[in-house]
Amino acid sequence: MTRSRGFTLIEVMVALTIVAFSLTAVAASMNQMIDAANAMRERTYASWIAQNKIVEMRLANTVPEVSTTSGDVDYANSTWSWRAVVSETGIENFMRVDVSITHLDSEYTIRTVTGFIGEPVPIGQGNQIWRSGRGPGNSGPDGPIS
Repeated sequence: MTRSRGFTLIEVMVALTIVAFSLTAVAASMNQMIDAANAMRERTYASWIAQNKIVEMRLANTVPEVSTTSGDVDYANSTWSWRAVVSETGIENFMRVDVSITHLDSEYTIRTVTGFIGEPVPIGQGNQIWRSGRGPGNSGPDGPIS
């Protein structure tokens, strides 16, 4: 009687069990990477939206009042809610703006970005200090400017 060479049923079952566990671990790892990528994308979009709101406030060319405003914006095929809180900094005509971003109808804040808005400079006057040679490290009529 000759024995045929091959795998026994037990050996095949053990091999399949190992493969099943390995594939489950790979699938779980890929799912975790996809979730991390989605979360990073949301945080990036939320940062852009908040920065855009701060820039819009700066471009209004006025010192904002201490207040809280909010609204919705459509961006990247989603509707986002923003909330801007303007507060004093202790410096005259220099305000702090905190813009928080959430998904519409959600209480979870995805990102909060802080910016500062000062007294607007007349058009064409923003870089006069640099053109006159009085920028940092240069001397003015009263000596070095620090």
